[in-house]
Amino acid sequence: MKLINRRSFLKNSAAGAGALALSRIIPGSWVSTTKAISKEYFESEFGIDDGMCRRVLDKALSRGGDFADLYFEHTISNWVLLEDGKVDRAYGSVDLGVGIRTVKGEQTGYGFTQELTEESMMAAAATAATIANTSGKKSDSTFVKQKSENYYPLKSLLTDVPLSSKLPLVKTVNDTCFELSDLIVKVRAGLHDSQKRMMIVTSDGVKAEDLLPRNYLYASIVAEKNGRKEQGWFNYGGRRDFSYYTLERAEEIAKKAVDQTVVLFDAIQPPAGEMPVVLGPGITGILLHEAIGHGMEADFNKKNVSTYATMIGKKVAEPFVTIVDDATIPHQLGSLNIDDEGVPGKRTVLVEDGILTSYLHDKISASYYKVEPTGNGRRQSYQHYPVPRMRNTYMLAGSAQSEDVIKSVEKGIYVQNVSNGQVKIGEGDFAFYVSQGQMIENGKLTAPIKDVNIMGNGPKMLTNVTMVADNLELNQGGTGSCGKDGQRVPCSFGQPTCLVKSMTVGGIQ
Repeated sequence: MKLINRRSFLKNSAAGAGALALSRIIPGSWVSTTKAISKEYFESEFGIDDGMCRRVLDKALSRGGDFADLYFEHTISNWVLLEDGKVDRAYGSVDLGVGIRTVKGEQTGYGFTQELTEESMMAAAATAATIANTSGKKSDSTFVKQKSENYYPLKSLLTDVPLSSKLPLVKTVNDTCFELSDLIVKVRAGLHDSQKRMMIVTSDGVKAEDLLPRNYLYASIVAEKNGRKEQGWFNYGGRRDFSYYTLERAEEIAKKAVDQTVVLFDAIQPPAGEMPVVLGPGITGILLHEAIGHGMEADFNKKNVSTYATMIGKKVAEPFVTIVDDATIPHQLGSLNIDDEGVPGKRTVLVEDGILTSYLHDKISASYYKVEPTGNGRRQSYQHYPVPRMRNTYMLAGSAQSEDVIKSVEKGIYVQNVSNGQVKIGEGDFAFYVSQGQMIENGKLTAPIKDVNIMGNGPKMLTNVTMVADNLELNQGGTGSCGKDGQRVPCSFGQPTCLVKSMTVGGIQ
């Protein structure tokens, strides 16, 4: 097959995904010519065959590395943004390259290149190989394709969806926001979609390919009343087929954004101090992710950074608390057919009946702990090496009714949504801004609240969970991403309504 260089390929790809002059957009004209899903995509498009992979892996192992792998990526991303009824921007981007990793013991050498030529890959492999300095070894002579499920099937490629099909969605979001309330003064609506093709080839004979979609439709609004302004935001998304985005769903996004914004004009600040906090279902699972989940990633425990470093097999919560990290939920943002090391997606129980049972492992940490990888080796792109990261992290439903959880609180707050959090991974100390919530007085939800922070310690918060309801919800948004080691990866979270018997609320002194 004739190879093409990266510059030529990106130039051609940009015809479908490049920036467009907005004044010249012709509905229906922005259609990619990307081919249908292929099991041998990187070989058919770029000539990356097994022989070439074997030679590059041998180079990566040439100075005595224990293990090496190749991570090929081709990602096409598109955005359509509309502000106050006018298309503000429509643009796209293309990422293409390969990352080459060599592992020696617990050390990692890494190189990457944007040129998918054998010469460029051999140079990157030589860089990765410098982590070791002994006699070289060879990779396996044959590669076995990794079998996996498909948790995000597509009826058609996202790159084949024309702009004419996207514009009505963002326009419906915009128009519905203005129609729902006279208080709305500014609306920004947008649709983002991307599809990442990746292939992992390893020196121990594994070959795996995947096509990962990601998309979301959102509304960001500003409301004004008597000279005072409030802001709100809402989105739906995940690893979805485009058919998920209907006009009815666009209207629902607008309604939720408007409702959550307008109510803030009646919101008050709660009193400050230690008090019971009820975390509502769904998006409040971000506290579970940030304040607790990171501490269960194996690399932090291997370095004795995490509070949980010596807690495997010990009680970390009440017996009715079970926490799971799961890659197998259809269409969720954190779901993975395979992780970025070629390990099939799976479900991992972290805390079972209050007992810490597992960490989240990539291949390096799994080797250190002498366990199987949990499929949590993740990276932002081919320019980054994988580390243990969460996927969809959530607490299982309990047996209580959500109304009974609220009734059990004489005076406290109910948290519906949080944002802008900060966490110290080692200690688990956190602070989160409550963007949506209500007072709880005498067992009833009363006034909406705003401008309040909740603070605490993640492991302590987990031990302070005293009631868990039966209404587990997973966040259905598509914008969630998690930062670690300078990388960001998409993820999701969720939980049922639960009672934390005591947290610090930073309201009015």
